[in-house]
Amino acid sequence: GALPTVDTSMSFYDEVEIEDMEYDDSLSAFTYPCPCGDLFQITMAELETGEEIARCPSCSLILKVIYDPDDLPELPAQTPQGGPPPVAV
Repeated sequence: GALPTVDTSMSFYDEVEIEDMEYDDSLSAFTYPCPCGDLFQITMAELETGEEIARCPSCSLILKVIYDPDDLPELPAQTPQGGPPPVAV
């Protein structure tokens, strides 16, 4: 058979609840330790679009993030859709 293409059947290193991840303000991303010594990262912007894959920049492993989009923490810079645009500080 043909080799599988990269899709939802990718092999994840692990599946982690978002509550178990650390939020890093400097990255604006949730992070989780990768066995290579670096960190898996997924940004709030990615989560808001429904992304659920955190990637490690140093190796090819990927992490599946389990979360409920309705439970995402609100970021101060974001306004509800249909609201006024955020004011630049």
